[in-house]
Order: sequence, then structure tokens, then C-alpha cells
Amino acid sequence: MTDTPAISLWDASAQEQDYRADTMPDTVVDVAIVGGGFTGLSTALHCAEKGLSAHVIEAEKIGYGGSGRNCGLVNAALWLPPQKVREKLGETYGPRFIKKFGSGPEYVFSLIEKHQIRCEVTRTGTIHAAHGPSGFKDLQERHKEWQRLGEPVDLISREEVSAMIGTDHFHGGLLDNRCGTINPMGYCRGLARAALGAGAKISTGVRATKLRRDGELWKVETDQGVMTAKAVVLGTNAYSDDLWPNLKRIFTKIHYFQLATKPLGDEASHILPGKQGLWDTGQIMFNIRRDAFDRLLVGSMGKVVGSKDGGLSHRWAKKQIARIFPSLGPVEFDEAWTGQIAMTPDHLPRIYELETNLFTPIGYNGRGITTGTMFGETMAGLLTGMDRAELPLPMTEMSIVPSAPIVSRIYQSAFTAKQILKAI
Repeated sequence: MTDTPAISLWDASAQEQDYRADTMPDTVVDVAIVGGGFTGLSTALHCAEKGLSAHVIEAEKIGYGGSGRNCGLVNAALWLPPQKVREKLGETYGPRFIKKFGSGPEYVFSLIEKHQIRCEVTRTGTIHAAHGPSGFKDLQERHKEWQRLGEPVDLISREEVSAMIGTDHFHGGLLDNRCGTINPMGYCRGLARAALGAGAKISTGVRATKLRRDGELWKVETDQGVMTAKAVVLGTNAYSDDLWPNLKRIFTKIHYFQLATKPLGDEASHILPGKQGLWDTGQIMFNIRRDAFDRLLVGSMGKVVGSKDGGLSHRWAKKQIARIFPSLGPVEFDEAWTGQIAMTPDHLPRIYELETNLFTPIGYNGRGITTGTMFGETMAGLLTGMDRAELPLPMTEMSIVPSAPIVSRIYQSAFTAKQILKAI
């Protein structure tokens, strides 16, 4: 361990031990994996369990990117309602994707149980809360489809949601009983421990700088040497850089920030007493949850603006808490941090084979915990002979979004403006 500052509350509070090592292999590995987050570590774990030699390269430390900055809601499927997913993916892939990713939380929880990962897990569901009457109407349509599919998702009235959340601010909601919450950094470190136990290797503080073919093999050049691999998986998602041309231009980068209060006393016992995580139906999404130490966490799209207690984001968070939970009184904050989301134009993730035996699952649209974990399993399947027709969604050609950098800046300006308005 080092004295480097924590990147999030989760980094500071995770019970699972951090792992650091920079040893590079001196033999050819079956698969080199770039990125030590949910995707990379799940890929390493599942590859190792299938008998492949797998080596993860992480430029910083385990969970440094979106995985360690996540808000920790283990949600099912996508932001999109299931009927939209089926419409976009068609009748072959649509139902398959909905079924597989609807079971994503259960798969995450099964890994936590199997490997005894200490990550403050709760399994009391998540609440998709209606920010207004129009939001509740949307949730009613989602509920109809989930009921048709036989999934345990309940439509809850304004009165019911008020009792569950501890405020009459919201207009009803959906309680998804498949879901829950975790300390995402704890989960990430637990996946690393499990991958190492299965025989995978992990190098941290090693930055991949170039990929090149050498006959049928791949050379992964790093700032600490060259790794040779039969296949490469890029698990960098929203933190993709220039390692592969234009990869970071296939999505719009959305920033998402979180603030965590100091542990609250009995006066906050009425807030989310079941410890469900909450996200709302607003265009600029907002989330609330309590952690295992009774801190209240609030977050929204954008960056943390101002690092001190009087900074814009801290003022925004205090105003939101006072508006939603007026009986709580003044709060103080322990941590504030920002992460990145890879948002695709159609809000669907992608699996690309960039070249022969060079793969990347990418574009998680804010659902990194389940999507990253399950795509790790999928990558291991692909590398061990899985029929591509059985993939949860079709493998497609990389398509650049030319306006992505501009749109990202426009969004950030809009998110900051929203903070300013709500902080007044």
C-alpha cells in the first residue's frame, strides 16, 4: 500500500485489500487484458477458470477508473426500457440480451458469494423513482413489460415510495427486487483476488502504450517492457485512450459525480431504511443511497466543481439533501469524486473485434458493475471457442461518433449550469 490519495469513498473504505505488482511475464500468454476494472478482472477470472493464461495490465491501480468511482447500484439490464432494447436489437438478440442482462445482478451476487468478496453487499433491490408525473407514466410502461416477462419488478405508489425512501419528494417508482448495492471498489478488489487465486496475473502501474501484430501473436508495448499474447482484450470502456485508433470516439464521455456525507446518526434512520439504492427518471439523472456506515450519498451527471465545503458541488448537494429530506438538518461531507460514463448514441453496449483476436466490450452507459462482469464471462467464452451466434448482442463494426467530443463538452456545460441553479 502507498499513501496516494483515495480516488473515492469506496477506495478509502473498502475492506478488500488493494493489490499492487508490476511484474511482467517472460513467456507468451494466452490473453493480455488492458484495464484493471470490472471488465478486465472478470475477463481474467473467467479465462483463468477455463485454463487460459491471463495477464491484466493496469496503468494505475485496481479499480482506478469507473469501477472504483461507481455509485454502487447493482442494476439489471439497461437504462432503456426492455421494449426499446427489443426494438433496437430485434427478435433474435433482443429477448436474449434482456434475459441475460436482467439476470446480471444475480450473477454478480453469485460471484460475491462464491469468492466471499467483502463489499458491503445488500440485496433489497433498487428504486427507480419518478421525478414527476411524466416519470411515473414512463415507469408504468416499463412495469407492464417487466410483468409480461415475469420479472420481479414492482410498481409502487407515491405513498409506498415515500415510506421506502423517507420523503414525499418522488411521485412513485419501480422496485426492482433483482438488484442491490455494493461497495464497488471492494467488489473490484475481490474480483482481483479471485482472479489471482484462479491463476491469472495482474500488473499495476504498467501503462500499455502500443499494440502491434507479430505474425499470429500480439505485442503489447508498455512503459515497462513488451508482453506477447495470443489475444488481447481491451477493458477500458470510458477510460479508453489512444492505445487503439478512434476507440475513444465511439461514445460520448459523460462525467458523473458523487458526494458522501459523514456517518449520520439516528435522525437519518428514516432515510432508505431498507438500504435500497435510488436513481430517478430525470433527464439529468440523480441518485441517492446509504452505505454500510450510514453515510448518505448523492450524485448526478457532471463533475465535482470546487474542492472545498463551500464549493459549487458541495452547495448543490446540501441543497438537494435539504430539499428532499428537510427534517434531516445540516450535513457535512467526507468525500467527493467524479467518474466517467461511456454513453453510446443508442444507449446499447458494443462488442468489437478490432482485428483478429483483439476484442473490446465497450459503451456501458452507466451500467458497469453488471455489464462489465458479464462481458468478462463473454470474453472468456469467445477465447475458448464460443459460437459467436450465441453472443448476447451482435458483434459489430466500430462506428465513430464525430461529434462526441463536442457533445461531451456541451453536456458538461449543461450539467454545471444545473448545479448552479440547484445550488442557489
